[in-house]
Amino acid sequence: MKNLYLGGFAALCLSAGAVAYANQPVFSPRSDTYEQLKLFGDVLAIVQQNYVVKVDSKKLITSALQGMLTSLDPHSNYLSDDSYTDLNEKTRGSYGGIGLEVTSEDGAVKVVTPMDETPAMKAGMESGDYITAIDGTSILGLPLNEAVSKMKGEAGTKLTITVVRTGKDEPFDLTLTREVITVKSVRVRMEGEYGYLRIASFSQNTANDARVALEELMTKNPNMKGLVLDLRNNPGGLLEQSVGVADLFLNGGEIVSQRGREANDIIRYQAKKGDMLKGMPLVVLTNPGSASAAEIVAGALQDHKRASIVGLTTFGKGSVQSVIDLGHNNAVKLTTARYYTPSGRSIQKTGIEPDLEVAQSKEQAKYIATSALQYTEAAYANALDSDEGKTRRSTHAVQEVPPDDFDTKTGDFTLTRGLDVLKYGGDVKMAIAHPRGAKLADADLVKKDPTRFAGKDKVAPASGTLVEGAKPTGATSSSSSSAAPK
Repeated sequence: MKNLYLGGFAALCLSAGAVAYANQPVFSPRSDTYEQLKLFGDVLAIVQQNYVVKVDSKKLITSALQGMLTSLDPHSNYLSDDSYTDLNEKTRGSYGGIGLEVTSEDGAVKVVTPMDETPAMKAGMESGDYITAIDGTSILGLPLNEAVSKMKGEAGTKLTITVVRTGKDEPFDLTLTREVITVKSVRVRMEGEYGYLRIASFSQNTANDARVALEELMTKNPNMKGLVLDLRNNPGGLLEQSVGVADLFLNGGEIVSQRGREANDIIRYQAKKGDMLKGMPLVVLTNPGSASAAEIVAGALQDHKRASIVGLTTFGKGSVQSVIDLGHNNAVKLTTARYYTPSGRSIQKTGIEPDLEVAQSKEQAKYIATSALQYTEAAYANALDSDEGKTRRSTHAVQEVPPDDFDTKTGDFTLTRGLDVLKYGGDVKMAIAHPRGAKLADADLVKKDPTRFAGKDKVAPASGTLVEGAKPTGATSSSSSSAAPK
């Protein structure tokens, strides 16, 4: 079964899965599974006959299927009509909405990431926000597809969402105007002598769009000295497109492998010869919103020592989902494999750690240093393990934060440090040895907990790091029982 879509928190594999399912042997009447299915039928009949109000049997069975699959891991799910349509919209077409990647967590709608240049991004929505109400009506406990449907609508219409955000004592309302959301995954520009390539997601034409955009940029700027590849808040997308993007910058070798339940169930994806930058220095920017397919690209370029990673550790979604079409616009989204970087690393739960760790603001750095509830794959109670026994780095002091005189509202400190690495010819060690950022003052943290840093080893002062403590959306994100655009 070929996996074509590895979204932030889903993977599309339109296949003859329904036929394969139909050809499975019938359960023996003596089997435990048969007895459990009989039990399910008995309970359904009791509910139909005795519940206090008349019930919709189709809705009950849909909920049962969703519950069965989401019990496996956060990304397996049953996709009924609307959910399947949402998943397909994510990779093609446009729709009226506010531009969010969302997922479901404990009955609440959680923001994976706002999409670039959308009402949600402009309104200041952040990864990890919870949406608890729409137009004053609670959506707690509502199925994700129904909540998403309420956020979609005709372009030009308004809606008010109630947001709960970590660090804020009270919920707050945001009023947004829906727009036609057309995902533009590739943008380029020059930053002085260096190129800048932003990839917001991996949709159907991303690899080719990136190649064409870079060719045009390099033609107009023949003296370009390096490139920043910005994958921040990229929740993932099509596996083949992430492979294609990584291939643009490699001269061969493995890009990623996916490995299923059986030892021989391995698929490897190889790069062709031809680095379009011809060895020019390359920096990749990441943050916890970089998931899935974005992690495939970052991991491949890091393992091949083709690029330095600057920013924050990625989300850590290293599982592969296959979407098996059941017909009648229904499907099963099932985790079928893990993916591994060229060196054999499983990114599941752990993520890709940067070569130069940079926080975008002091507030973000404090959150990473103090919050045990960071929104990553490792935060899910039923997340698939990493298959290597590895754990995600715990709360810790970030290597560099913006200095006091840096305006974080108008400036981009992570990009600034990425450009610094390029100015040193791609040598991240030189950039670490010459930190532009400040050290996060730990006085306040120590006042709150004098033992917090006790007994911890200091790191080299040149790195700009204070101390190390202990530490939580394709590829794949996003992140969650399901992810959907809205």
